[in-house]
Order: sequence, then C-alpha cells, then structure tokens
Amino acid sequence: MYLLIILLCLLFIAACWTGYQRLLQLKHLNRQRVLYGFLAAMLILTVLTAAHRFGFFPQYIAARVTMGLYSVIAGFFFGFASKQYHSRKKAGQMAYAHRSFWTETAPALICILLISFGIYRTQLFSFGPFTGIGITSGLSLIAFGIVGLTIRVVPEFRRKGILVLDRLVPWKKVAAYRWKSEEALQIDYLNTDGQLTDFVTAIPADDHLVIERLLSKKLAEYEEERKQEIDEINPSV
Repeated sequence: MYLLIILLCLLFIAACWTGYQRLLQLKHLNRQRVLYGFLAAMLILTVLTAAHRFGFFPQYIAARVTMGLYSVIAGFFFGFASKQYHSRKKAGQMAYAHRSFWTETAPALICILLISFGIYRTQLFSFGPFTGIGITSGLSLIAFGIVGLTIRVVPEFRRKGILVLDRLVPWKKVAAYRWKSEEALQIDYLNTDGQLTDFVTAIPADDHLVIERLLSKKLAEYEEERKQEIDEINPSV
C-alpha cells in the first residue's frame, strides 16, 4: 500500500512539472491530433477490456492503473493551472476584456460544478469511506475545474501583453491589427518561432473606441522593442 502511494505521488509530481513547463499547449491541438488521440484511447480501452474479460488484467491491477492515470491527469492540470496563474500575474492588470454571460459567467459556473463534484468524489466532507479511485478521480476533476477558472474564452488585453487562452503575447511582439468585419478584430503577432501569425476576436461596436485607443497606445509604446525583435529575426529588414 505504501509503495503504491509513493508511486502515485511520484506520478503526480512528474505530471505537475510537465504541466507547469507547458510541454503540451492548446496550440498543439488540431483536428487530426484530437481524432488520433481519441482513436488511440478507444483502442487501448478495448484491449484492456478484452484482457480483463479473459483474465489477463484482473480487477486489482485495473484499479491501480486507473489511479495512476487519474494521478497523472490531476498533476498535469494542477501544474498547468499554476503556470497560467503566474502568466496572468506576469501580464499585469487588466486593460480590456469583452465580458458576457457566455464568455465569463457560464464557464465559471461549469468549473465550479466540476470542482464541487470532484470534492464530492473524494468524500472529504463526508469523512469517508475513502478509496484510491475516489480520491484520485476527485483530484483530477478539481484540477480540471481550476484550469478552467484560470483560462478565459476571450483574449485579455493586459498591461504587459495579451493573454490568448494559455499563451501570453507580449506587446513588443504585437505587429499590427485590423478590423475583419464590424465586430471582428484581427491581431497580428510574432510567435515563439519568430513567425507572423494572428488571432481574431469579437469586439462589440460600443467598445471600438476603447480598444482602438489601447492598441494604438501599446503599439507606439513598444515600437522600438518590436523593431529590435524583427531585426533579430530578419537582419536584412
């Protein structure tokens, strides 16, 4: 039992470090990778189910493998949420974010429900009975809910940069912006590989003046640093 607890703790710590280092980010996900991941998970589940039915994967081993998977998930999301929290602090105070029920309140309520159900699964407030599956699965739900609370659906324009989901784009890397439509703003920026990319976000018509002033101010404020970034990437420019 003690050896199992130590192993689960080590898995949790390793996964937490992986999540904090952002070895896997949302930008790495695309339709093909999600589909292949889903197919791989279904294949593994089918093989394990067949092995269990034929007696090659007994219940006590299945329970320990499941606890290990839950520990990895919980550790990864706790580390991911911790890194996201530090990114938000590093980005400074909020300058602008489009808030609505569907972008702010509804996701927060879903995350709170996940955290509440995770606490219920651990049987923490009912003082037992405690089980390994219950505790590890509850922790994974709590961690996932916390990640949801730290990530916003819409970009956050902050004092030192723009938070786009789990990425912080410093103002010195923002190259330009333009209106794709009346309420769709495209922002071009340099990614970590030095390539020019962009994202599009919805801005209500009533906030056009606010966001125009903010972007104009920040682009002018970081103009020299942005030129240095571009010169380092392409000295011939």
